[in-house]
Amino acid sequence: MRISRDLKARRRLAALAVVAAAAATLGLILGAGGGGDSPKPAPRAPSAKPKVAKLPIAQALGQVLVMSFDGTSVPGYIRRRLRDGQGTGVILFAKNAPDSAALRRLTKGLQRASGGRTLIATDQEGGQIRSVPFAAPAASAGTITTPKAAAEAAGEGARELRANGLNVNLAPVADVADGIGSVLAGRAYPGDAGAVAPLVRASVEAHARERVGATVKHFPGLGRAGANTDDEPVTLDAPARELAADLLPFREAISAGVPLVMSSHALYTGLDRERIASQSEAVLGGLLRDDLGFEGAVVTDSIEAQAVLARSSVAEAAERSVAAGADLVLMTGSASWNEVHPRLLRRARRDPGFRARVREAAGRVLELKRKLRLKGP
Repeated sequence: MRISRDLKARRRLAALAVVAAAAATLGLILGAGGGGDSPKPAPRAPSAKPKVAKLPIAQALGQVLVMSFDGTSVPGYIRRRLRDGQGTGVILFAKNAPDSAALRRLTKGLQRASGGRTLIATDQEGGQIRSVPFAAPAASAGTITTPKAAAEAAGEGARELRANGLNVNLAPVADVADGIGSVLAGRAYPGDAGAVAPLVRASVEAHARERVGATVKHFPGLGRAGANTDDEPVTLDAPARELAADLLPFREAISAGVPLVMSSHALYTGLDRERIASQSEAVLGGLLRDDLGFEGAVVTDSIEAQAVLARSSVAEAAERSVAAGADLVLMTGSASWNEVHPRLLRRARRDPGFRARVREAAGRVLELKRKLRLKGP
């Protein structure tokens, strides 16, 4: 099974089936200025870049897996996986970073383990959502109303992350939380999509100036939700034409060159009635890749979220997500690698189509690392 023309055609058919009702709205949102014509999708990334093609499949799969661990020093099993190419990086939380000195020692140890190839991510939105609690930005996104303020806050935060050895921020929130009861109220920039979009763009550009990879989330938009997918399953039962309005901040982020998009774990019945967004080829392949033209890396939200576990094990969820088009599986549980890696490796070894999908994902991750000035394999 090929991963290029055949897969693109299949994705386009899936996307057309679920978003046909929103075509006119999407045309307005994705239009590029005065002519009003919708831009053509950007060329798709190759299925296997030269470096990826030469990697053993176990190491190509390792590029897809983001791990986590307890404590303030690098455990032996994390060091071994990074050294052997069985994991591409880690996500750090407050439990890993009691102070700046400890965090710098930890991030240096992580880079030594891999020879300078480690993606080191954290969740630094601002305000109360700061996994590095002693670092900026102190202000939450919900209090920021101008692009200048958004850029200043994001830039300050990114500089401090970089100074402490981190290179990926799972922010900013690009959701539109303009309604009553949104679970993202306070975490998202205030206002409607038109107000949020330039703030998201300013944040993305500020991260890039500081050489930290920004991640816009939670695609295709979680601002309409009244509950968090971390805590329970969430269904957004809105037609595609309504959901299309929430895409504008993501479109602006893509236009600004955002390197990462985080997929939501909610079910969007107007886009895919069966699969949550992080496991939906129509959402990730059709809408995000083909319609919006995103060519960076897609990362799942935490694969241990309750919205995921209510449907399957973490290993099955990871397999579904990669098959649907995710490039990075975010594991926030320290034991999840033990389930995820063996299952995905078995599938990749027996299924040529899945193996090609893994290599496509690994290629995007290696391109991300190149942009962040990390070493390749």
